[in-house]
Amino acid sequence: MYRILIRPILFRFDPENVHHFTFKWIKILAKLPGFSRLCRALYDVNDPRLEREVFGLKFKNPVGLAAGFDKDAKLFNELSDFGFGFIEIGTLTPVGQEGNPKKRLFRLREDEAIINRMGFNNGGVQEAVARLKKNKGVLIGGNIGKNKVTPNDEAVSDYKICFEALFPYVDYFVVNVSSPNTPNLRELQDKKPLTELLATLQTENQKRPLPKPILLKIAPDLTNEQLLDIIEIVQDTHIAGVIATNTTLSREGLCSPNKSEMGGLSGKPLTHRATEVIRFLHEKSNGSFPIIGVGGIHSAQDALDKLDAGASLVQLYTGFIYEGPSLVKAINQALLARMR
Repeated sequence: MYRILIRPILFRFDPENVHHFTFKWIKILAKLPGFSRLCRALYDVNDPRLEREVFGLKFKNPVGLAAGFDKDAKLFNELSDFGFGFIEIGTLTPVGQEGNPKKRLFRLREDEAIINRMGFNNGGVQEAVARLKKNKGVLIGGNIGKNKVTPNDEAVSDYKICFEALFPYVDYFVVNVSSPNTPNLRELQDKKPLTELLATLQTENQKRPLPKPILLKIAPDLTNEQLLDIIEIVQDTHIAGVIATNTTLSREGLCSPNKSEMGGLSGKPLTHRATEVIRFLHEKSNGSFPIIGVGGIHSAQDALDKLDAGASLVQLYTGFIYEGPSLVKAINQALLARMR
């Protein structure tokens, strides 16, 4: 129904406006008696065989919603009704910011992809905290970044502020240094600044009676040598794992007329590269840390391929927009079918 009826209508309008429109109507519908129950009946696959224990957390199933969709933690309770095992909010920054000028979100229909140059638009970490206090049992990841105006040599402070504010309200953290839409942010992926950032957050983490998993989200555009550095950094700083991957700057093989828009590309064109990065990290690290696989998952087979490559969990974003919530159900059903 989504692909045949709903998507063609939504895709007639500006994607950012559609995003806000959809959030508004899901909020309204969720207040109607029985709507949440209906969503769960349609999309939620409730089976203990789908449960996964990863970096000390118990996930009801391995399919999550990636960061960027519910940036400000406005809809995580309602989105969980579509069958997700976990929801990642953010990227959040210490102070709210508008992000980059509009228009900044583009559908590449012929390629089943999206280009975004949002620029960490969000209301700030404290606004999200106020909403997270109303969590009804959803497993939440907190994706954190730095404000655009914060220079890289002061970035650690921004990440610490977000870490401290979110600590009581999220189950795991994701350090985002891989978005291509904040100027110079990806320079923090270099070995020295990244090691310093992660070590600082781990020091703060270990001061807590119950530390929480910290993960690093990386770009798909890293070379093999840089990926080997990532493995070394993860092992040296003892963070919990890696999310592979963020959006790409590559435009190879695209055919959509708006393929040259600036920003990060997500969707089907990223499918192979994201899986390739997962496999490289898993094999070269001898599976020494968990990986959450994200990038170009538009079918159950795409998700299975990432799990087979070494991912412990997967996340959806662009595939969810193109395929709808039935994709979550299809992945979980495919996993159960493998167990027969």
